Formats: sequence, C-alpha cells, structure tokens
Amino acid sequence: MKKINRTVNPMEYQENMDAIDSDIMDKVLQAVSDYDYTKYTASDVRRVLSKDHILPEDYAVLLSPAAFPFLEEMAQKALLETRKHFGNSVAMFTPLYIANYCENNCVYCGFNCKNKIHRARLTYEEIDHELSVIASTGLKDILILTGESRHMSDVPYIGEAIKLARKYFSTISIEIYPLNVDEYRYLHECGADFVCVYQETYNPDKYEQMHLSGPKRIFPYRFNAQERALMGGMRGVAFGALLGLDDFRKDAFAAGMHAYLIQKKYPHAEISFSTPRLRPYINNADNNPNDVHEPQLLQVMLAYRLFLPYAGITISTRERAGFRDHVIGLAATKISAGVSVGVGGHEEEAKGDEQFEISDPRSVREVHDAVVAHGLQPVYTDYLWV
Repeated sequence: MKKINRTVNPMEYQENMDAIDSDIMDKVLQAVSDYDYTKYTASDVRRVLSKDHILPEDYAVLLSPAAFPFLEEMAQKALLETRKHFGNSVAMFTPLYIANYCENNCVYCGFNCKNKIHRARLTYEEIDHELSVIASTGLKDILILTGESRHMSDVPYIGEAIKLARKYFSTISIEIYPLNVDEYRYLHECGADFVCVYQETYNPDKYEQMHLSGPKRIFPYRFNAQERALMGGMRGVAFGALLGLDDFRKDAFAAGMHAYLIQKKYPHAEISFSTPRLRPYINNADNNPNDVHEPQLLQVMLAYRLFLPYAGITISTRERAGFRDHVIGLAATKISAGVSVGVGGHEEEAKGDEQFEISDPRSVREVHDAVVAHGLQPVYTDYLWV
C-alpha cells in the first residue's frame, strides 16, 4: 500500500512558495464541481455546433458523451477554425531532457523519486552538444525539461541551459518544476519564452492520492504556476491534464476553463494545450489510460479547438504516428519530432533513463515529410529575436 505523507496538507502553501492573489483556482474548481456531463442530449450538441461563438457552457456540452457521436461534425468545424487562425502551418519542435532527478513521489511517473532508474544530469558541455545536434536538423523551437528537483536542477543551472539554447534556437520553452514569480522573471531574462505546467488532474482528492510526497503535492502552488509565469514576463503558457489519471472529461473541462480564465485576465498571453495520456514507464508496463482511447482523445482536442480557437495544441510522441498525422492541421498546430525522452540521447545513447515510453520514434525529416504529405507546411521558425 502506498504511504501518503498526511502531515503535508496538499491545499496549503509551504515555505518559500509564492502565494499570489488570484481567484482563478476557486472558479475552476467550482465550475468542475458543477459540471454534470450526463445531462446533455444530442439536441444540445446540435445547438452548440450551429453557433459561431462557443461559450463555457457550450464547451461543457462538447466534452460530454452526447457529443461523442458528432465527432465528424466537430472535426469539420474545428478544421475551419484551425485553418482560419493558423493557415496550413504546423510548428515543429523537439524536447531535450537535461536531468531526470526528482523529489516527488508521484505514483504514475517514471521519474518518481522512489523508482529505481538511472539518474543523470547533463553538464553544460553536454547540453551545448545536444543543442548543436538538434539544431543541425533545422529545428528552431526547443522544449527544455528536467525532473522536479530544485537540488539537482536548480534555477541557475536551468538558466545557463537556456542561455546556451539561445545560441541555436529562436523559441525556447521550459517544462520544469513550478517556480516563484521572480524565478520565472530570471529565466525569461535568460531567454525562455514559454512555460509548460500540467496539473495532471484537477480533482484535489485524486491529486492527493497520486502525489504522495514532495513539493508537487501542493495543489494550489502548481495550479497557479501559469499565472506566476505570466507575471514574470513569459510570453505564453501551456495547460493540460494527464488524461486517464482521473475522469478525463472533467479534467479536460477544467484545463479548458483554466486556460480560458487566464486568457481573459492576461489577453496578451499566448495560450496552448497539450493532451498527454498515461503511458507505460520503467517498472510499470501497465500504466495505460483508463477509458481514454484515440476517439476520446480526439474529442478533447476538437473541443479545445472550438472553445479557444486561437490556442495552440501540441500532439506529442506519446501517441502513435498515424493518429498524430491525422490530427495535425485538424486541431493540432504543433508536433514534436526526433524525440528522446531520456536525458540527452539525440546523438548517442541517453545518459539517464526515460520518463515514459514513446509511440512515435520518427526523425525530424520523417515527420517533416509526413506533414508535407498531408498538404501542410512545416514551420521551423515562427518567432525572430531582434
């Protein structure tokens, strides 16, 4: 039986955690509490699909089981929205894990601090080499990731990695542990543009059960990370839940409402979604999503697109090549390529073990060709520093 650290209240901030003045979390949790997706009917779905502007109550309908038989109609409408706001372009990027040390005991993750894996951290020289190898593929957009360990991957270390990346890349995103406002400001000054933080599940009770110990156990600090990042000057933030960890419809509804309320409060911010599903990892080959199959994942992506038509949507290598090829241009606007989810590993064998198993191992060139084959335009650079 997993042991939960019940001495740490997951809803209370700990020492040295910024507690900002924001009511967005309360609004999202209340909206999810009120969300009963079983009450909607086919006529509700038809009414929503006939509208030009989707409101939060319409978004709730599009995520319901009643909307599932209408995927084709949703897809047609989503395609029009995607082409209207993004043209036929699909942005390409790759992640770089620079460390996999972690201080959190999360029951679903390969980086779990209790999991017996090979831990590693790249030196600055190794980071620079990995960056140069990735840049040689033509990519100009990179996502820098670490495990969630302030001790082994502190803010200055991440900042130096970002400075190195700025030599090669025009767009730099980070997916690390949540930070305080001043720390986000520092990393933005180092050259970071975007912050990706995923709440995993928006159900506080389930969240407590899944995060047994470590800083990640603190629900509100993680929830408010995107807002702190924008307060620190970041250009954009990404949202998402780990679909299958809890009720995926409610988690997707919460992620959408979270993004919607942030967009209203910070209209200048670039908003995006990622749609990860549970994947197997070392010592847990059965870690698969509960009732979230490809059609359900497609429904979530289409609902995101119709609700927030300007939002970017990323499709990762957690999904198989055929599905990824199907959703680019339809709902997804960004796709990863040439992916390694171990520490390093873009030229030689990874220095540390991977976070999860990927489903699409294609190279940058192979993904590029697949994008072109679908009549779309691969985009390597969509932002220029001046």
